[in-house]
Amino acid sequence: MWRSLASNMLTVMIVGLFLFAGVILWGKNEYSAEGPLSDAICLRVERGTTMSRLSRQLEEDGAVSSGTIFRIGVKYSDKAQDLKAGSYLVEPGASMAAIVDQITRGGASTCGTEIVYRVGVTRVLAEVRELDPATNAFVEQAEFVPGVDETPAVYTEKKAEGDTRYRIALAEGVTSWQVVEALKAMDVLTGDPGRRPAEGSLAPDSYEVTPGTERATVLAEMQNRQDKRIADAWETRSPDAAVKTPEEMLILASIIEKETGVASERGVVASVFTNRLKRGMRLQTDPTVIYGVTKGEGILGRGLRQSELRGVTPWNTYVIEGLPPTPIANPGLDSLVAAVNPEKTDYVFFVADGTGGHAFAETLEEHNRNVAKWRQIEAERGNN
Repeated sequence: MWRSLASNMLTVMIVGLFLFAGVILWGKNEYSAEGPLSDAICLRVERGTTMSRLSRQLEEDGAVSSGTIFRIGVKYSDKAQDLKAGSYLVEPGASMAAIVDQITRGGASTCGTEIVYRVGVTRVLAEVRELDPATNAFVEQAEFVPGVDETPAVYTEKKAEGDTRYRIALAEGVTSWQVVEALKAMDVLTGDPGRRPAEGSLAPDSYEVTPGTERATVLAEMQNRQDKRIADAWETRSPDAAVKTPEEMLILASIIEKETGVASERGVVASVFTNRLKRGMRLQTDPTVIYGVTKGEGILGRGLRQSELRGVTPWNTYVIEGLPPTPIANPGLDSLVAAVNPEKTDYVFFVADGTGGHAFAETLEEHNRNVAKWRQIEAERGNN
């Protein structure tokens, strides 16, 4: 009898162990398997949120099949104390394991609110925008000119939230003065920017910042990126380049940047200036005249006067020979590369063609015809 009872108990224990092992295996599979989420969501993790509270939130949102399995998985992966505050884009079908990795790995938020400060040639614009998880596209909430327009309430509200991200988008062709003045207007930054960086020394790019970042720190990062771009572009130079030093490349690139906003034209515009430099012709480019008038401090806001075209300044390429002494703006990488890799053409003239691009010419006669066409377009626009 005792032998039979012991045998039955052993059988029960073995079955129990197999069942327990099966439950564990099932739980592990559930933890790593594709999740039930059908549409992406933006998971916001507030500071002080616990894994227990978060598991309930995920279960309510339909992102996990079981909050209990989620909590057990977190515990056994030893990540219970690694939860990071922020906003995370959870993709459809994301497994519990993938979600845990997302919310404990750290790094920048991947959804939620983003405030972008766009530093352009004509103005600085602050945008408040929210990522729509369903389309993975940003929806604009508000935009305004810092220091000029009334600050929208949504901007103040979003600044108070800890997971709002901040980015500075620096456009190609802005001047160093414009960048410094723009940073001064950004209330998310702190500190004195210090001495204005040399013209051309700042890289047009996108820069992630956090509240309290020093303005001088942002400028230093912009200079570091531009230093690298200058070095990289110089390494690609063609034997056909007219410039002899990285400094000359930077100056020519800034002129190319200001002369065309059409990416496909940069190499052709570079060829015109390269041909002129090699032939000993003056560059005769309006943006250098404008820089001589404004010194890069703001925009001219009107057409050039004949007296300005004839006026002697170090930057007036209608008067001086060769390149001006400094860049006239901060060029992007493509303009740097174009300056030392011009297309092979015989063009020495160009003028606007009315489409946003330019008409190029090899001879003065051809150029004069292009100029006449442009004058006609201007006249017709003036009458409309």
